[in-house]
Amino acid sequence: MFQSATFKLTLWYAAIIVAISLVFSIIIYSISSQELQARIIAFENTSRPSYMLFDRNTFNAIRDEQVREGEANLVFSLVITNAFIWSAGVIGSYYLARRTLRPIEEAHVAQSRFTSDASHELRTPLASMKLELEVALRDSELKKEEMRELLESNLEEVNKLTALSQTLLQLSRLDHDNIVREEVELSEVAQAVVERFNKQHGRIELSHTTPLSVHANKSNVEELLTILVDNALKYSPETSIVHVSFMKQKNMSGFAVRNSGEGISPDALPHIFDRFYQADSSRTSGERKGFGLGLSLAKKIVSIYDGELTVSSAPKHDTTFVILLPNFTQSQAKHKL
Repeated sequence: MFQSATFKLTLWYAAIIVAISLVFSIIIYSISSQELQARIIAFENTSRPSYMLFDRNTFNAIRDEQVREGEANLVFSLVITNAFIWSAGVIGSYYLARRTLRPIEEAHVAQSRFTSDASHELRTPLASMKLELEVALRDSELKKEEMRELLESNLEEVNKLTALSQTLLQLSRLDHDNIVREEVELSEVAQAVVERFNKQHGRIELSHTTPLSVHANKSNVEELLTILVDNALKYSPETSIVHVSFMKQKNMSGFAVRNSGEGISPDALPHIFDRFYQADSSRTSGERKGFGLGLSLAKKIVSIYDGELTVSSAPKHDTTFVILLPNFTQSQAKHKL
């Protein structure tokens, strides 16, 4: 589909270039031809004694021959020039057509992959719920305890679907919502997020607080750190420590979240920010198993602020995610006042 569209767009671009080239060639030929004739006539008027050496007919024949030679040279030059312009125009048109359609093609491929992945993620819990309910309906001697287990299992699947829909909604809203930016103290956000996770896990270590402020939305910054800490907890041994520290680099500040564990392979590293991508689904299961949307959401939030989200990891080595957002400056503070 996109290959056909590329050729069609190339033809349109090339046709426009050819049409413009022909119009200018006709104009140049007309002007140059008139100028040539005018110059010969002017030369004839200023050099009468010279052409008196010839009879009038011979002189006119020589003049007409010179005009024809001049016009032929002009036509030849225009043909060569147009041939070069058309060749370069076709090549340039194809390049521009590919460049124009590439973002659309990439968006189409991403949308198709996203739809396929989302359908797969939705189909799995729905199929599980359907199977359990069908089995329960066929069992006429189903006990109360078994019914309770069934409802609890279905509730777990519903919670998964709810979490999935909320994350997808967040991703969609980020494309349309106007985000209010303000001064956000990183230490306050870090302490709140770490305290919330430590109530359940108790294995997150926060480095000494540093007075750093970024120009962003507080809820977005909290969401970013929450995603990275949750990801670090999922992919690290339950007895290990997750380290959260502060980072500053030129005109940007942020967090670094480091965890030990299996690490990320070089093949998987470029894809971990893709939607629904999970480097190793066998390493997480049950309630800890995610949908592969957290890092994609984090990447989207960071891109809104023109920030940076990087990761360094290797198999059997620590994994470190670094978030950097633009600093809150004095000029922004004055503007706020």
